[in-house]
Amino acid sequence: MTSEPFLVDSHCHLDFAEFDEERDDLVARAAANGVGLMVTISTYVSKLPNLVALTERYPNVYASVGTHPLNAADEPDIATSELVRLSAGPRIVAIGEAGLDYFYDRAPRDVQATVFRRQIAAARETGLPLVIHARAADDDMETILREETVEGAFPFILHCFSSGRRLAEVGVELGGYVSFSGILTFNKSQEIRDIAADVPMERLLVETDAPYLAPPPFRGKRNEPAYVRHTAEVLASVKGTDLAGIAQATSDNFFRLFRKVPDPRPVS
Repeated sequence: MTSEPFLVDSHCHLDFAEFDEERDDLVARAAANGVGLMVTISTYVSKLPNLVALTERYPNVYASVGTHPLNAADEPDIATSELVRLSAGPRIVAIGEAGLDYFYDRAPRDVQATVFRRQIAAARETGLPLVIHARAADDDMETILREETVEGAFPFILHCFSSGRRLAEVGVELGGYVSFSGILTFNKSQEIRDIAADVPMERLLVETDAPYLAPPPFRGKRNEPAYVRHTAEVLASVKGTDLAGIAQATSDNFFRLFRKVPDPRPVS
């Protein structure tokens, strides 16, 4: 009898109001679909207590601390030292969601960059992975990543990857990981699948970004961590392996990167 593949949803937003009515059921459905761990990702440092409460309620949920680029103008002054202090919590395992978003441009670009660089410094100091949001900002993202790496390497993830091939290549070159969401499964995402095919297996992660970007057959509906299995199945096909193979690889990558998270998988 073969065991169920162990998957990790490396990026979801369990604190969002869309889940208020059924979080217990949602976490149970994730487990039933082989999702052994989830990381609920911060979008406001000020809301960190809500995330911590979720990690205390659900043993298989961990959290990050950081400010989303679209919210950078709301939290422009949070110091690197404060992020480092908050990240010392036992269930806080990453920095971010940080980065640049020029698609919505809701915060001034210079403020986004400043807030982003402070979070990079926190990742460098703590050794925790930086969860990076990059949308319509490939050139500036590459510039910042290269400049900051010169100051000292830091672990990072290009989350929910939907950028151009060059940014994926730069991320891998600088030691980063590339995480794919339900976007990978969309009919019009062949370019993203082609990029995923060329990302080294040891640099791949999977995620939902729930409640957003549900993969088929749930496209257009609210996403949830259980659905990461569908993205993993498509990624497995892209990489020429099966679900068990991609689950093994992406989970191995997760535990290598998220060093604060204990690996609950049985030793083979």
